[in-house]
Amino acid sequence: MFRDTSAQDVPLAAAGNWRRRAPWIAAGLLVLGLIGLTAPGIARLMSAQSSVSASRLGFGTVTRGDFTRDIAAEAQVVAADSPTLYAPSAGTVTLKVHAGDRVQQSQVVASIDSPELNSKLAQEQAALGGFEVDYQRAELDARKQQMTVQENFDRAQVDQRTADREVQRSDKAFREGAYSELSLLRAKDALEKANFDLEHARKELQLEPEQMRFDVQSKKLARDRESLLVAELQRQVDALQLRSPVTGQIGQLLTAERASVAVDAPLLTVIDLSNLELEMKVPESEARDLAVAMPAQISGAGSNWGGALSAVSPEVVAGEVAARVRFAGGTPEGLRQNQRMQVRVVLDQRKDVLMVPRGSWLDSDGGHFAYVVKDGLAQRRPIRAGVSSLETVEILEGLEPGERIVTSGTDSFNNAPSVVISR
Repeated sequence: MFRDTSAQDVPLAAAGNWRRRAPWIAAGLLVLGLIGLTAPGIARLMSAQSSVSASRLGFGTVTRGDFTRDIAAEAQVVAADSPTLYAPSAGTVTLKVHAGDRVQQSQVVASIDSPELNSKLAQEQAALGGFEVDYQRAELDARKQQMTVQENFDRAQVDQRTADREVQRSDKAFREGAYSELSLLRAKDALEKANFDLEHARKELQLEPEQMRFDVQSKKLARDRESLLVAELQRQVDALQLRSPVTGQIGQLLTAERASVAVDAPLLTVIDLSNLELEMKVPESEARDLAVAMPAQISGAGSNWGGALSAVSPEVVAGEVAARVRFAGGTPEGLRQNQRMQVRVVLDQRKDVLMVPRGSWLDSDGGHFAYVVKDGLAQRRPIRAGVSSLETVEILEGLEPGERIVTSGTDSFNNAPSVVISR
């Protein structure tokens, strides 16, 4: 027979019921504690209308600091002074330069052959010669007339003295009885007539210079008028030699060699390379804050320059406003017409401003709401946003420093009051 194991068994006393239940009670208390701690968070999560993965969202932190409001746009180099030369008269054009040639100020760049204008100038020059002769003849006639009037006056003076002596002689002879009374009276009548002629000659001598001056002045004015007409025609003929108004480079030739052009037809453009500016297009919504003399930062071709806004167009074209930016300290060397640059115009600078990063949230909610993230839950909160720059947005009400908001991807929230941010 085999021996069993009964000799090895040791009987134990039975444990109480509370000892068997102690581990289960401790585990239950621990679960209840955890539920109590996480109940508020679970309640918030359960109240959310939807859940969105954090990988599809962008986040930003509310900060306080220096705020710079600016506008950035692409610009192209243009000449601040780029005059276009026009035909001053109809005729045949002869070009003296080619596109791209460098020219100096006052250099002849084109000429126009106008037979009609040259013929008119020759005719008026001949007419001017006739007016000059008439003027000189009038001066000569005035001198001759002056001599005649002076001679008449002198003759009248002699006749008056002769008549006066005759009266004295006749009166003496009458008193001595050698002369009749009738002869004395005749002598007195002759004296009176001589006095009358002398007075008339004197008045004529006084008036004649005025009359002669008017005649000569009339001829002189006619001569001067014709001289001005000739000078104007000569200016027009000289203008047929078109000269460059600036030192620079020929831009475009707007007509062909030996072409017949009408008056005021565009011929060519000259670019002043010593005075270049940048032309930029700004959206209408942002252009209202632009003003002349605002500082600007220019970058391109591996270099950076300072500048300032020099002009803002008063009209809107295709939803954009054109603006000009001038280089500070003169035009840099090596730039070319129509070269592309980046321009950043500083509109405003403030200190100690509450701000958040700019994103699509600003456009989707119009700056009136933001989703504030806390403990994995994004809650929609009313705010008031101020001005915005390229990177940040000013916050006037509704947010505090250190809070995090959703800056992009809020279009999928569908304006829900709260959204769970899942990992």
